[in-house]
Amino acid sequence: MHRPQIGIPLTLDDKARWRKGRAYHYIDRSYADAVDRAGGVPIQIPIQSDASDLVDRIDGLLLPGGDDFSSDERLPDGATLDLVSPDQLAFDEALFEAAGRRGIPIFGICYGMQLMARARGGLLYGHLPSQCPEANDHRLDEDDRHVVSIEAGSRLADALGDERCSVNSLHHQAVRRVGPAYRVVASSPDGVIEAIEGNADAERGWEIGVQWHPEKMNDESSRRIFRAFVDACRAASGAVASGGAA
Repeated sequence: MHRPQIGIPLTLDDKARWRKGRAYHYIDRSYADAVDRAGGVPIQIPIQSDASDLVDRIDGLLLPGGDDFSSDERLPDGATLDLVSPDQLAFDEALFEAAGRRGIPIFGICYGMQLMARARGGLLYGHLPSQCPEANDHRLDEDDRHVVSIEAGSRLADALGDERCSVNSLHHQAVRRVGPAYRVVASSPDGVIEAIEGNADAERGWEIGVQWHPEKMNDESSRRIFRAFVDACRAASGAVASGGAA
């Protein structure tokens, strides 16, 4: 069976976390492992000059977790942000735009989902505890879970085969509102947006973003969503090879 190539941008550390005076690309290997298990070929992508040329060489784009976005609102003392590098953000946005123009499947995880929403007219919470105090704590230990409800008939529900699942939660920023290109398809009990997907009315293809980290969860729902993503990439690459639309 054809194994589609899935591009995964690396994270840039320009804050000398490892060694003074050096910048490093890095990523948790669990993203590549999840793509590989689902039948795809993970292609890890460092920052470079031509995002469009890169996107022409892959069958799907996975936008992984990352650092924080800046907040448009003043945050209280003690609410610190670990801001994404401007170079990283510009490159990720360029990849996303190029993938959208080409119509290949896009899967965003945590920061990746927030980037998708932000790029299409959505708004973010810069710090949930202060900007949405009624929300539960969403920065849990890696083994802790909370329930999310999924919209029936959505691509995400079809992928997971269920309308409820338990997920991990490792974030303090979140999507506050989506623009017209996306619709909300999952929420936690406190109302925090947990997943978005392309709105058919806006002619978006297979584009799903989730706020949790399925690559870190060894369960069937996580395996199913990665398989659905890889299957969509395989179908899109087959359409391109046969001369159809992606």
